[in-house]
Amino acid sequence: MAESMKGLKRTARCAEITKANVGEKVTLMGWTAKSRNKGGIVFVDLRDRSGIMQVIFDSSKVDAETFEKAGRIRSEFVLAVTGVVSLRSGAVNTNLKTGELEIMAESLRILSESETPPFPVEDGIKTNEELRLRYRYLDLRRPELQKNLILRNRISQTIRYFLDREGFLEIETPCLIKSTPEGARDYLVPSRVHPGSFYALPQSPQIFKQLLMCSGYDRYFQMARCFRDEDLRADRQPEFTQVDMELSYVDIDDVIDVNTRLLKAVLDSMTDIYNDLGFDQGLADGVAKAAAKIGEEGIERMTWHEAMDSYGSDKPDLRFGLKIQDVSEAVASCGFSVFENAVKDGLKVRGLNLKGMGGMPRKRIDKLTETAKLYGAKGMAYLAIQEDGTVKSSFAKFLTEEGLEALKNAMAAENGDLLVFVADKLKVVRAALGAIRLEMGEEMGLIDHNEFKFVWITEFPLLEWSDEENRFQAMHHPFTMPMEEDWANIDSDPGSVRAEAYDIVLNGCEIGGGSIRIHRNDIQSKMLEVLGFTPERAESQFGFLLTAFKYGVPPHAGLAYGLDRLVMLLTGAQSIREVIAFPKVKDASDLMSNAPDVVDEVQLTDLGIAVVAPEEKGAEA
Repeated sequence: MAESMKGLKRTARCAEITKANVGEKVTLMGWTAKSRNKGGIVFVDLRDRSGIMQVIFDSSKVDAETFEKAGRIRSEFVLAVTGVVSLRSGAVNTNLKTGELEIMAESLRILSESETPPFPVEDGIKTNEELRLRYRYLDLRRPELQKNLILRNRISQTIRYFLDREGFLEIETPCLIKSTPEGARDYLVPSRVHPGSFYALPQSPQIFKQLLMCSGYDRYFQMARCFRDEDLRADRQPEFTQVDMELSYVDIDDVIDVNTRLLKAVLDSMTDIYNDLGFDQGLADGVAKAAAKIGEEGIERMTWHEAMDSYGSDKPDLRFGLKIQDVSEAVASCGFSVFENAVKDGLKVRGLNLKGMGGMPRKRIDKLTETAKLYGAKGMAYLAIQEDGTVKSSFAKFLTEEGLEALKNAMAAENGDLLVFVADKLKVVRAALGAIRLEMGEEMGLIDHNEFKFVWITEFPLLEWSDEENRFQAMHHPFTMPMEEDWANIDSDPGSVRAEAYDIVLNGCEIGGGSIRIHRNDIQSKMLEVLGFTPERAESQFGFLLTAFKYGVPPHAGLAYGLDRLVMLLTGAQSIREVIAFPKVKDASDLMSNAPDVVDEVQLTDLGIAVVAPEEKGAEA
């Protein structure tokens, strides 16, 4: 039978009790993590968000009614316990912050009883994630998820404090906005008072934060909720949080400077809380080391072309080397027609030197070939140099002796190495070898998972070609400023124009990105023209922004971090779902609340919406 807590006040959280409190009377409230009845003594591990405290109910020290209640306690009962803080009379538990202490109970109230949970509410469980998400309110009681969300809170508060001191104003922007093309599909919201018209949920506050610059709020930020109807993966959700900012009268160096200092402030703030929350010491040491390095050296910068050529990715993982090597020149007349013809046709031949992997079994090499094919390559050539210097290869018999030596020299090959090559279009070669690099970096043990390597990627292409739409698209968005020295090529060679854009990457994951914005009407009009917008369409979709730009707009720039993704990396979590309180699964559904779901016909009628079943759509077609 549940009891009232009327007249009783909690005096502390469980793990806030220390040796300094020995002898004091305290009242704790929380859930039962574990209960053990030893006859004349009942041991209860009481849990709240701070941790666990052992409570002792001794039949010789409490009345019979209290001891009888203690004997009925089961997992996840909610208790209020009053007692005296004591040093443990039994063995010390070194795995708990409170492992030297216990509460000698004097009174007990059972505030709420619980059915047997569908899985243990504890760390290290092997429960299916689908079941955990169905009962997310229970999953969130587990200490490892609670410490992730506590750390997320610390990061958010540090960001707010830092940006406030830097003169940023926190300003909210609307969540019901006009639909504009920004890459992913919009989530649409029908309007009841404007039948047939729709709001969109913002993919980002892009246009509104630029309007704030037009309005004189020269440093803005917000923790913005954003929505994108796109396919999900481990580090992507349909709704997410951006640390969104915009600044006036700045250049790239200014944006990078303030954000480098922001990242250092975030890392510095985590040192003590890592220890308090019981995170792995290796993780804590890695973050401290990264903060110190940023303080001494800043954050490395790398151009987009450098990143793509050396690592096959614009979000390179710099925790290990294994750079891609261009061997096009070395194989131009090597005797192997596949390579020679590729070079003659203007394609690229590049490779990786997998040091010490010359003895890799053929079956494993074939799997690497399949990886290359997943990224568009027709195949992968290999050359395995044995420890005795002999060569096993898919193509060595076609090479001249000079060609073989030239290839080995170009790759700095030694006995015991495995050389792998892809010959194709540059885009395909980069993607295929970049994927193999990541796969082998993990397999070869080259990645230190307690290391944090940041890098700024700069000088992105302004545009990228879409084979599907047979036209250029904005690599970031239509409001990104081109580099002044390239703008003259916008008509003759649009693909060569670089953007004043920048991404911040951590351990092979893009955690933020931004750009200098276009603030000149002539450049903005030309940019929309290149992207295929007619003046009428540009006015229809962006008219309010273009009109605002007629009334004096300051040069400005911005950047947005994916807060969820940043927290995931800094907690060592394997999925973004582990740092979001109520996440969606791969098909964008919420297993706990069963969203999305059907709605009443009356609601649809009010909105003027008729739902057509998929089979009816097919019949109409």
